[in-house]
Amino acid sequence: MNDTTPISELSERSREVFRQVVESYLETGDPVGSRTLTRTLTEKISAATVRNVMQDLEFLGLLDSPHTSAGRIPTERGLRLFVDGLLEVGTVPAPERSEIERSLDSNEPDIGGLLDKAGSMLSGLTHGASLVLAPKTESPIKHLEFVSLSPDRALVVLVTADGQVENRLFTPPAGLTPSAMREAANFLNAILEGRTVSEMQTVVAREIDARRQELDALAQNLIEDGLAIWVDEQDGRDRLIVRGRANLLDEGTSEADLERIRQLFDDLERKRDLAHLLDLTEGGDGVRVFIGSENKLFSLSGSSLVVSPYMNAERKIIGAIGVIGPTRLNYARIVPIVDYTAQLVGRLVSRRS
Repeated sequence: MNDTTPISELSERSREVFRQVVESYLETGDPVGSRTLTRTLTEKISAATVRNVMQDLEFLGLLDSPHTSAGRIPTERGLRLFVDGLLEVGTVPAPERSEIERSLDSNEPDIGGLLDKAGSMLSGLTHGASLVLAPKTESPIKHLEFVSLSPDRALVVLVTADGQVENRLFTPPAGLTPSAMREAANFLNAILEGRTVSEMQTVVAREIDARRQELDALAQNLIEDGLAIWVDEQDGRDRLIVRGRANLLDEGTSEADLERIRQLFDDLERKRDLAHLLDLTEGGDGVRVFIGSENKLFSLSGSSLVVSPYMNAERKIIGAIGVIGPTRLNYARIVPIVDYTAQLVGRLVSRRS
């Protein structure tokens, strides 16, 4: 069987055995033996017959024997065939739908805060790690302000023309005075109004260079420190919100799985190939499932990713939301949850825009 052979080319008996093995593995994580299957198959056949079918499925690359036991588990290729051909995806149950809506039902003016809530809710509901890719801020800037919280903590508040309010914490330069904060804010508001965040770095650098003599040194440092976080975000380094990493660890995690999870955490920390996350959602609306090595973002960790884009009012993809975890995900449950959450997030982001 090649990679494109549909599930329909398996016999009815092979299809039933295959489905039972995958569903049992996804539920328990344990290899499935022939004797176990004889008790659950609708067709009453002997354990020897089941073993022969499982051997055929192993020859086709759909099942594997993890060790010397007689039990089988699905391969990545087998999981792909199951997801594409046998997975039954329903709607989100009413209690979970209510939980999603309740978690996101707020007047949170900050889109970053809304997306953070979405990530926390999704990780809690799926018991996996959630990924949310925030949209770039492209609306023109209306107003900017610095707020001192403590000697080593300050807030930069950005208000855009479409009414969005975004806050970022940063470490201000030592010895910062209230007058330097006012000077920096006045300077920025004079040159940035009507500009977008992506234009900010070039405009500010040019103006600081031209008017260096007019600006207090502390004000210059404040401007550079306070705006660096926005520039980083536009470059993609801070647009990825990750929640629920601890959900990937439990007491029964094997040493091999721990190593894969460590690799995944390292990938997430580095935010490697972040721009590729949106590329994964090419093809428009809807959920996509990437299993193990198919997932180019986190392939070294052997993880699966269930991801969906979310769109603005013009049906343009502006971000993505998803769940990442081991290949033994409950795909039937997680796919509709991710889909529903992405649609709701898209509507809420559009409403705030």
